[in-house]
Amino acid sequence: MYKLLGWHRGTDRKKEETIEPATPEAPKIEAITYGDFTWVNIEAPTKRETEWLAEKFQFHPMALDDCLSRKQISKLDVYPGYLFFVFHYPLYHKETRLATKQQWEAFIGENYLVTIHTGALKTIVALFRDCQANEESRKEYFSGGSGFLLYRILDQAIDAYFPVLDKILSLLEDVEDVVFDEEIETAKEISILRRDIITQRAIMFPTRNIFIEMENKLKRFSKVDVTAYYSDLMDHMNKICETLDECREIIEVFKDTDFVLATNRVNRVVRILNIFATITIPFIVVSSIYGMNVHLPGGLTSGSWTTFIVLMLIMIVITCVMLIFFRRRRWI
Repeated sequence: MYKLLGWHRGTDRKKEETIEPATPEAPKIEAITYGDFTWVNIEAPTKRETEWLAEKFQFHPMALDDCLSRKQISKLDVYPGYLFFVFHYPLYHKETRLATKQQWEAFIGENYLVTIHTGALKTIVALFRDCQANEESRKEYFSGGSGFLLYRILDQAIDAYFPVLDKILSLLEDVEDVVFDEEIETAKEISILRRDIITQRAIMFPTRNIFIEMENKLKRFSKVDVTAYYSDLMDHMNKICETLDECREIIEVFKDTDFVLATNRVNRVVRILNIFATITIPFIVVSSIYGMNVHLPGGLTSGSWTTFIVLMLIMIVITCVMLIFFRRRRWI
C-alpha cells in the first residue's frame, strides 16, 4: 500500500490517505508440461516477459536484453546450466518477391525449452499448437529431451524453406528464358532476384555455422542420441547453402549478360546515328559553302562552275575516305 501525507486546512493535523497500487498486466506466457519437461513459448516479448524469465529461470540479463533487440547476429552462447541461441529465418513475401529476416531465440536447459519469437514463424506456432492439442505429439517430441525438441523445431523450419528455394530456382529459369530476348527489359527482374538471393545467403550461411556448433553442445540436453538427427539437419543446410551459391553465380552471369547485351544494343544505335551524322557532314559543308562570299553557280550572283565542281569533288573524296576508314575499322 502506498501512503500520501497531506494537511487539513487551518489545522496542524496530518491527513493520511491510501491508494491501491495499479496491478501490472500479466506477462503473456504459454507453456506445455509433460512429465518433468516444460516448453515455454513467448510471442512478441516485452519487458514483462523477460522479467518473468529472469525470476523463473535466472537467465543472464544480457541474454534477456538480446531477446528484446531485433538486431542481433546469429550466435550460440554457453551459460552454466543452459544454452542461449539466436537464430534467423527468412520469410518470403510473394507480393514483393523479397525475403525479410526474422529473428527468434531459444533457451535450452536440462528439462525445459524456451522459445521466443515475433509470431511470424508459422512452423514454431504450428508445432506448439500441435503439442497443446495432442498428447501423442507431446509424447513424441518431449520424451527425447530439450535437445531433441529443438531439433524438431529446426527440422520443420528447414523443411518449410525448401518451397522458397524452389521458387527462387523457378524465377531463375524464367529470367534465363527472357534474358536473351532483346525485346524484353530484364534488368529490373534480375536486380530484384539478385537482391533476394543475397538476403537469403546472409541469413542461411550464419545459421549453418550455428548448426555446426550445436550437435556436440546439445548432447547433454538430449535423452536420445541426436547425432544422426543433426547430421541430417546439416545435410539439408549444406544443400540449401550450396544451392544459394549456385543461384548467386547464375544470377551474376545473367546480370553480366544483360549488361553486355544492353550495351551492345546501345552501341548499335549509336553506331548507326554516327554513320548518318558523318555522311551528312559534307552536305552541311555544302550549305556552309553557299554562305561564303564566293560567286558560285546557282547563287544570287552567278559564278564559275569550275569552282563549284572542285568544291564538290573535295567533299565527295572526303566522304569516300571516311567510309573506307570506317569499313576497315569494321565499324560498318
